[in-house]
Amino acid sequence: MPAIECKNCVLNTDVCKLDFDNNGICNYCNFYFNEIKPLLDKYQKNGELFLIIDKIKKERKRNYDCLIGLSGGVDSSYVAYLVNYYGLKPLAFHVDNGWNSEIAVRNIKNIVNKFKLDFYTYVIDWEEFKDLQLSFLKASVIDIELLTDHAITAVAYHLMKKEKIKYFISGSNYATEAIMPEGWSYYKWDSKNIKAIHKRFGRLPIKTFPMYGFLDKIKSRTLYKVIRLLDYVNYNKFEAMEKLKNEIGWEYYGGKHYESNFTKFYQAFILPQKFKVDKRYAHLSTLICSGQITKDEALIELSKPLYDPHELQREIEYFLKKFNLSREEFDKIMSEKPKKHNDYPNGIKLNNFLKKVSSVLGL
Repeated sequence: MPAIECKNCVLNTDVCKLDFDNNGICNYCNFYFNEIKPLLDKYQKNGELFLIIDKIKKERKRNYDCLIGLSGGVDSSYVAYLVNYYGLKPLAFHVDNGWNSEIAVRNIKNIVNKFKLDFYTYVIDWEEFKDLQLSFLKASVIDIELLTDHAITAVAYHLMKKEKIKYFISGSNYATEAIMPEGWSYYKWDSKNIKAIHKRFGRLPIKTFPMYGFLDKIKSRTLYKVIRLLDYVNYNKFEAMEKLKNEIGWEYYGGKHYESNFTKFYQAFILPQKFKVDKRYAHLSTLICSGQITKDEALIELSKPLYDPHELQREIEYFLKKFNLSREEFDKIMSEKPKKHNDYPNGIKLNNFLKKVSSVLGL
């Protein structure tokens, strides 16, 4: 049976499970138009941005009124640009997991120097992190990237406690990230799942990797606030990139989150080869819904190969060297049948319970 494609975006039934309305529009587009777009319109039309900025400034306790993360990517870079533009006093931080691209390093340096930011780098112990990533590879679960996201949250939480900062201004946003098909990622803050997978497949003890447990999450909900600043402006990724290029010499790295060498290899090779997932479909569909590209433009992007064959060979060799893996070992990992995160011990039930409690308490 031929694939059925959404009339609006590039998702189709070969890519992921879809439901369609009578007009042939998929459930993810309808989610964007019926829930996300009205929310963004509300944020951007009621002057909420300026109320938030004033509130952040007034509630500063020490040297900084907010915390921002820097990856060198467009979203976090534009957050830094806006925070500077609106006169906030941020502490900027970066979590170095050993996979930074040279472009990302230059972008971060340029941003810090241009805006004269106080800047903190947390360097994850490479041997520990390598062992954790290898554990997730061997476990055949889809969301290897959650390890970095988890560490970023943990470092942010501890920095906010240390510096008495109430607000974390995140680069997460609906305009470029609202659509992600079910099963393509996993809950980022399940420390129980991380420990269970590592216990089964790892070889080194976890001594220094930043952990963010469920009690930390409860405390953070009561003491700190995450502000998705890009949702309060009319965020256009391409306009932001041009502004960053012209004003601070920012450089593009070729794809969504490709400022990380691991993310590029993971999204452009591991996911499509092992899990039959091409995240470009989700990213481009979100951009279509937010009016930043047309469907024809998205289809042109999808017609391009994920990797140039010569570049791919170099990337595989680099990846194997970083992990001290032979090609045979890597091929065996890639040939293993994919598993779900909940095939291993996890904290989803506890998390769902805590979400209900938090909702009742209004946290």
